Amino acid sequence: MKKLITAVLAFSLAGMLFTGCSESEKNQPADTQDTVPQETVAEGGKIKLKVWSEASNFDTLNKMIDSFKQEYAGQAEFEITLEEASDAETKNNVLADVHHAADVFPMADDQLSGMVAAGALYPVPNADEIKNANLKDSVDAASINDKLYAYPMTADNGYFMYYNKEYFSESDVQTLDGMLKIAEQNNKKITMDWTSGWYLYAFFGNTGLDFGVNDDGVTNYCDWNSTEGEVKGVDIAEALLHISSSSGFMNAGDTALIEGVENGSVIAGISGVWNAVEIQKTWGENMGAVKLPTYTLNGNQVQMSSFKGYKLMGVNAYSENPQWAAKLADWLTNEENQMLRFEEGGRDRQM
Repeated sequence: MKKLITAVLAFSLAGMLFTGCSESEKNQPADTQDTVPQETVAEGGKIKLKVWSEASNFDTLNKMIDSFKQEYAGQAEFEITLEEASDAETKNNVLADVHHAADVFPMADDQLSGMVAAGALYPVPNADEIKNANLKDSVDAASINDKLYAYPMTADNGYFMYYNKEYFSESDVQTLDGMLKIAEQNNKKITMDWTSGWYLYAFFGNTGLDFGVNDDGVTNYCDWNSTEGEVKGVDIAEALLHISSSSGFMNAGDTALIEGVENGSVIAGISGVWNAVEIQKTWGENMGAVKLPTYTLNGNQVQMSSFKGYKLMGVNAYSENPQWAAKLADWLTNEENQMLRFEEGGRDRQM
C-alpha cells in the first residue's frame, strides 16, 4: 500500500510540476461588468431572492435574514430562501448555469477573477462605503483593477497546524520531522490534504520558486521547471516522497481529519478555522493551534507556507433583483453580522 501511495504521489507531482505551470504572457482582462441587469421588480413588490450556503451556516444566516427583513419592512415583501451548496464549488456552480444560480452566494477570494472574467458578478454599488468599512487587504481581495465586485465577509481562508497537547509540546510542533516521529512512536497519524494544490503550495511557498495567476485571471505562470537555482521542483517532490513514507503521515481531507480526531487515530492535522469547533469538541482544552512547521528540503529546514485568504459574498449579475440582492449581501457582511458569525462559530467551511 505504501508503494502504491508513493507511486501515485510521484505521478501527480510530475503532472503538477511539468504540466501544471505555463509560461504564458500576462494579459490584461477585459472589464465584462460595465453592463448589468437593472431592477425588474418595482419597489414595494414581492422580492424573491435565493441564497447559497453551507448547511452548517443555516442557523446563523436565518437570523441575519430575519433582521434584514425587519430592517426593510414596509419597503417590499421578501421571499428569501436558503439552498445548500459548497463554497468551494461556487464558481463552478454559478458558471454552469448562471441564470438559475443563487442571487447571493459566498465564495473564496481565489474564485473572483474567474467569475469576473465570465461576467457573472454584479459590481458593488456602494463601493466607497464598503471600502471604508473593511480592511484594505480584504477590499483588494474583492477587487479587480480597483473595481469592487464582492463584499468582504471573513479573513479566515488560510490553514495552519492543529495538534493534540497530550502528545506534543510547543517545541515539538516546530518541525514536521519531529511531529512525524512522535506520531510513529504512538501509532497515530498527522494529516494533510495532498489532493489539493492549495495545500501542496505550502511546500513551495518559501523556496524561491515563483508561482502566480496572470492578469487574465485564468492562466498561471511559474518557474518550477527551472534547472537553475538552489531549489528545484524535483527536490520538493523528493521531500514529499520522504514525508509520505512515514507511518505517521496520512494524506487526508477535512472529513477524514475530523473522523480521525473523533476516533483517536489522528493527533495533528493541517486545516483551517472551519474545523475548530468540531476538533475542540473532542480535544477540549488539549486542542492546540500553531503556524505550520518546517520540513526538510535538501538537508535544510524550510518553513512551510500558508495563504492569507478571504471569504467574500457575491451577487449574481443575472439576478432578477440585483439591487435588492446587493442590499442583502451588504447586510449579511456588515460589522454586526460579521461579529454574529464569529460568536456563533459558524465560520464558512472550506474544501
